[in-house]
Amino acid sequence: MKCLALICLLVLATSANAAQPEQHYLDLRDRYIAKFSKAKENDETYKQHDAALKELTGVLRGFVGPVTIKGLPADGKSNADTLFKGDSGFGHLDGLGFASEGDRMQAVVTTSTLLKHWLREHREDGMPQEIGAAFKSDRFYYYAIQDSAFAKYAELPITKPANATAAVAVLGVRGNGDLKGPPAEIDVVAIQGEKVLFLAASDAVKTAPIPACEKVWTQMMAKPIDKKDPRGDMTREDNAMTAFTACFAKQAPSQSWFASVVKKAQSQLDLLPLR
Repeated sequence: MKCLALICLLVLATSANAAQPEQHYLDLRDRYIAKFSKAKENDETYKQHDAALKELTGVLRGFVGPVTIKGLPADGKSNADTLFKGDSGFGHLDGLGFASEGDRMQAVVTTSTLLKHWLREHREDGMPQEIGAAFKSDRFYYYAIQDSAFAKYAELPITKPANATAAVAVLGVRGNGDLKGPPAEIDVVAIQGEKVLFLAASDAVKTAPIPACEKVWTQMMAKPIDKKDPRGDMTREDNAMTAFTACFAKQAPSQSWFASVVKKAQSQLDLLPLR
């Protein structure tokens, strides 16, 4: 019994040690958020803010390790754009971020520990708390990167790499205004061991409108606005968008362009260091 108890203690100690680097990062991040969210914004504050982000980048590199993604810079930086709570772009997925010129391709590499913590932080934003469900939700792709909304149009049937425990690809539209239009962005996310890798590519593919779904949109938008709802017009549009994207997801596999979109998603997944 003593031997069994010792083994249990060793396992617990190992798990605690494994989580220490991430906890150190989170503690440091939270201290900086508390500091800068109360600070007066001036040149000196901005200088200290940039230094804080560099420090967080160094901590992340220490436990995420080296990452090579074809087409992206070799050295990642903190995916947190700002430590000023309430600022545009606050609350992105914690991890090392990589971006091509113009942000046409962006990646985030993190750990399952940081991912789970981040999901909990976004619970009130409608974020699913189970990782698999989060990867299938537009909430994940909306809050993980950039400062623009994301509408998921379809999930793409990719082949999971042998060394990955999970892999998901979605097709959608990202923007700060109207999210209705031919989807062109492909986002892929995969898990290998404790590492989580996310890659988003805008203007990755060309698709086309689906007449049956355009009809659904028109019918939904023709419904009268509920005058008792203070967001009446927005509610109608939200409902129309939900019905429209559900139709798109159902109809997309039968479209002539779908096979090439799936192929593109698979090639995008292959850019991640999963082998």
